[in-house]
Amino acid sequence: MTRISTFDDWIDCFREWQVDIGYDADLLGDYKFETKLGDIHCDDIEFGDYRGDSKWERVGQIPNQSIRDALLTLIVYQGDTEFASVEQQKNLLDNAPTEYDRQALIRVNSDEMRHGWQMCYLLVKYFGDTGRLEARKLLERRANEQKRLLGSFNQPVNNWLDFFTYTQFVDRDGKFQLTMLSHSAFAPLARSVSAMLKEEFFHMFTGNTGLTRIIRANRIPAPIIQKYFNKWLSTAYDLFGTDHSSSAQWAYVWGIKGRFDEATAGEPADKEALNELSRTHYLNECQGLVENLNNFLPEGEPRLRIPDVRFNRSIGDHAGMRYSVDGDLLSESEYEKHLSKVLPDAEDERVLNEILKDKDWVLQMN
Repeated sequence: MTRISTFDDWIDCFREWQVDIGYDADLLGDYKFETKLGDIHCDDIEFGDYRGDSKWERVGQIPNQSIRDALLTLIVYQGDTEFASVEQQKNLLDNAPTEYDRQALIRVNSDEMRHGWQMCYLLVKYFGDTGRLEARKLLERRANEQKRLLGSFNQPVNNWLDFFTYTQFVDRDGKFQLTMLSHSAFAPLARSVSAMLKEEFFHMFTGNTGLTRIIRANRIPAPIIQKYFNKWLSTAYDLFGTDHSSSAQWAYVWGIKGRFDEATAGEPADKEALNELSRTHYLNECQGLVENLNNFLPEGEPRLRIPDVRFNRSIGDHAGMRYSVDGDLLSESEYEKHLSKVLPDAEDERVLNEILKDKDWVLQMN
């Protein structure tokens, strides 16, 4: 891969990455990759120890190295998710159920590439040699090798039910993360993610309408849909970070990452439970979405639901613990049997693939 000294060098690496993962750039048409900067909530730091000071426009204005390192890490993790999602989804381009869905996937992929581009712009422009190295590494890790930084982004997206569930729930986590970063004391990051947020809403729209169209078509059994909800929601819970996270506390104290409802909270932050607070907001939103989807299920079909927040967790207080989708603590043997019943397995994929051979499993968009 090309050595990176300037952002133009990084763009060359980006083109190499597209070729390496097998993404046909011609599919993107006249889509223009560019740096976009939106508006920020205000010019002053909004919370933490530096509240009321002017937001930092350059890394050199940041008071100490610990804050700079934490900020760089936030940007790296955000960028990693963007490139990973393209790697996860690109295999679906050749078997879209409709041309509308194919074009929606291409648009989602285009946005994710641009969001990764935006994060790398920040790394290369503001963080010197370290930033250039990290921007390169973002293009070298691979989701299919399970080398991406967060668990959701190493999971396979094998089919269009995977994709619609992913964009419904995992991209919704992205909305939460970007909203929290939009309050950042580092103004270039805040401007970057405010522009990204506008594009993220199409991804969630794609997921929600896709699932609605699947349920209304009534070809895929609700129990199979539920298994994909269990798969993706349990990984999405982890994306909010560990419970009682010291990193989240420091990010708040330093002003570089706020609460999801920072602009409207109206009360001091519980700094020892920042991740838990965001996860609770997310759970409530997802619960409402699933309840709305249940309105389209035929009579007699089991109702869809979100799994218990303790189910299948890889990080936090419940990591590695044997909780069921209902929140019951199971023995080791019970848990293994439970997982085989509530997560997609080879037989589910076989049944699903048979259904997906026809094009009537999802309603056409009007």
